Amino acid sequence: MDIRVVGVFIARRLLGLVVLLLIISFLVFSLIYLAPGNLVDVLLGLGEKSPEVVASIRQQYHLDDPFFVQYLIWLGNAVHFDFGRSIMLNQPVTTAIAARMSVTLFLSIYGFIVAAVAGLVLGTAAALKRGTATDRGAVGIAIFGVSAPTFATGLILLWVFAIQLGWFPVIGAGDAEFGDRFWHLSLPALALGITGTALMTKMTRAALIESLDQDYINFARSRGVGGMRILFAYGLRNSLIPIVTAAGLVIATTLTGSVLIEQTFSLQGIGSLLISSINNKDIPVVQGTTMLIAVLVVVVNLLVDLSYFVIDPRVRMRGALA
Repeated sequence: MDIRVVGVFIARRLLGLVVLLLIISFLVFSLIYLAPGNLVDVLLGLGEKSPEVVASIRQQYHLDDPFFVQYLIWLGNAVHFDFGRSIMLNQPVTTAIAARMSVTLFLSIYGFIVAAVAGLVLGTAAALKRGTATDRGAVGIAIFGVSAPTFATGLILLWVFAIQLGWFPVIGAGDAEFGDRFWHLSLPALALGITGTALMTKMTRAALIESLDQDYINFARSRGVGGMRILFAYGLRNSLIPIVTAAGLVIATTLTGSVLIEQTFSLQGIGSLLISSINNKDIPVVQGTTMLIAVLVVVVNLLVDLSYFVIDPRVRMRGALA
């Protein structure tokens, strides 16, 4: 693999990532101006405020400077992970986010694993048994997963398995110990993974069917190559691009979908922090959490793009010719 080609490819993707993040950061910063009412009232609430407090807030947030100057100051601070102080919690925004990060990351990774494993299994089974009851059942699950709202699925799982059967805890994320947290987050992760399972199933099925219909597959069968080798060495291997694309979308879905799931299961994660901050008009926290989620989604998309470069020689060839 040509190191220069790899470097150029990565540099282009990073440049695009930086531009996209700058656009997102500008929109996130503008939240403070999109909120109704006076900026000081947005930041401090509608209660009585002394002139000293108002002057301090105006100085802290540079409200007397032009809009773009305020944005550049905010951006410079954000690059150093400084989003100001939470009005609601009276602590640095990064501290508030860090305290809840572990729950959201655990839930998102758990939900992604559920979606990826279940989607790959169902999609592969549907492709190998197309036209049968197995295929129709997998497609039906995919349709249900796409159609059902995440919070509604969560409520159903909560009512059946936690309230009626008592197999799982009703609320909370448990202790920091892995086993307890795994048990507490099993239902939320399953609810979060169902939508991702639908996407992985559909993409895996379609990609594998197209791959198994190619002439080289028929040639391999005629040479007596075993079915498992055909499936893994030829079928799935040549279906990696759409499968990896689906996996990237699933990661983004689990990150953003955790907002509703955390509310449903009363989990103290980034999503619940964002919702409570919106309700209390805690703009610095809203800006910080929104920017964090945006960065994570953009980084995931970058990693997916880079994976194309690794698994598909045609991408490397286009990169070399560009």
